[in-house]
Formats: sequence, structure tokens, C-alpha cells
Amino acid sequence: MPFVISTIQVLVVEDEAFIRMDVVDMLRAAGFDILEAANADEAILLLESHSNIRLIFTDIDMPGSMNGLKLAAAVRERWPPIRIVATSGHFKVRAGDLSADARFIPKPCMPVQIIDAIHELTSTV
Repeated sequence: MPFVISTIQVLVVEDEAFIRMDVVDMLRAAGFDILEAANADEAILLLESHSNIRLIFTDIDMPGSMNGLKLAAAVRERWPPIRIVATSGHFKVRAGDLSADARFIPKPCMPVQIIDAIHELTSTV
């Protein structure tokens, strides 16, 4: 029987294409299986069709029907096991904006901050 490495599937939700590409490349290099979406609406469609997503890394400031905080709330309600890491360069997160098991990382963020948060949140799932 061949040895199979189990990878963590992460959905990256970022409306700015170059930032999304950088995050996706960095997370792939760190060994994560990545899906990507440009907004919350695309993210919901991916969540509905991919049952292996374990974590969402989302920007808060996004155009469309919902921002990253509303996406996080929708995910918490429909897919409670999925963990959330949110980021923003402008938005100030207040107590209660994210669930207790979510993380907020202000932009600009270092790759190690993102990777550490993903490992921390998915090690308990």
C-alpha cells in the first residue's frame, strides 16, 4: 500500500488578484492544498462543491454580496467545523466580529503568521 500524505485543504478568498496569487503560491509551497475565490459568492459555491475544505483564509474588505466577516458568519452557521483566518489592512476587528476559534491577522502579514495560524487552527479539527 503506498504512503499518502494527507494535506489540509485551504480556501483563499481575496479580491485583489496579485495578493491572492502571492498567498496561494506561499501556501502551496508550505504543502497546503489550495482552492481560491475572488469574493464571498465564489467562496460559497466552492464550499458547496468541495467537502474537504478545512480552513478559509479571507480578506475582510471585499466587494460583492458580503464582506469577509459576513462570509465567516455564514461559514460558521453552515459549515461549523471549517476554521477561519481573516485579514485586513484597513478594518479594525472588534470583540465578537469573529468567533472565538477564528484568527485575525492584520495586513501586511508575514507568511509565517499565516502558516502558524493555519496549523494552530487545523491541529484541533
